[in-house]
Amino acid sequence: MIAKEKMHLDVKWATRQRLQYIEIMAWYAGIVTRSDVARAFGLSDPAATKDLKLYGDLAPGNLVYQHSVFGFVPGADFGAVFADLAPAVVLPVIAANLAVANGPYGNEPVYGLATAALPLPARLPGAQTLAQITRAIHGRRKLRVGYRSLSSRESGAERVLEPHTLVNTGLRWHVRAYSEDTCDFRDFVLSRVMAARCLDTPAESGEQYDDDWVETVSLKLAPHRGLDAPRRESLLLDYGASGETIEVRVRRALLGYVLQRLGVDTTPEHTLNPNAYQLMLLNRDEIEPFAAWAFG
Repeated sequence: MIAKEKMHLDVKWATRQRLQYIEIMAWYAGIVTRSDVARAFGLSDPAATKDLKLYGDLAPGNLVYQHSVFGFVPGADFGAVFADLAPAVVLPVIAANLAVANGPYGNEPVYGLATAALPLPARLPGAQTLAQITRAIHGRRKLRVGYRSLSSRESGAERVLEPHTLVNTGLRWHVRAYSEDTCDFRDFVLSRVMAARCLDTPAESGEQYDDDWVETVSLKLAPHRGLDAPRRESLLLDYGASGETIEVRVRRALLGYVLQRLGVDTTPEHTLNPNAYQLMLLNRDEIEPFAAWAFG
């Protein structure tokens, strides 16, 4: 094994996080400086300099020092070595202001890039309640909850659940769980859990028994036929479609939420306002059995 390959393998986790930050900062901000690294990780200037030198040793040519800005800029043949630079991975990191979790950043953007998010209501339970839910998931145990459903028949009822996954739909969080009351897997909105207690009893039904969670289906969408040709073409480009159809592979349990978030016209004849529902569903017959509530 050559020395450089061995150096890559020997990089400790904490050091690797800093090298990832250096790479993301250099590529997306166009420059990374000693002070950037020092501020993001609470390091001294000499320690930050050491990290930048190590990065240069492990990824020669990736960064070029530019005296006019007192920092490093991406080289002509820059290529990712430590970080996943895909936008889908990097944008949430930038939005969350994370170099690594719990870093000493304060209110200062660690990548120097301003971001904004919609001021949506939190719709979350208290910390005590959430901890009981997450402990049940982590320990694969049963959970007793008091749950306020929108259904008057079930509202306020106490039930025993076997939770396996937390889900963020973009509008709310819910927990996917087996319900002993109804003998099936369902979604329980976290903000409607009035009380929760993690039990000592081991759960019997995990995600492997949740068919709608395990099985996926291809969601086939297209720009709404009520839009003119230029707007349909722009939407295909927007969603990275290679043809006339936008295909998304989705867990069956999440189909309704995806349709809701994307604002898809699910009516049989696609009669909704195309300015509000820019996409239409092409394989309704295949999807509807798994997301009937989204077809009301």
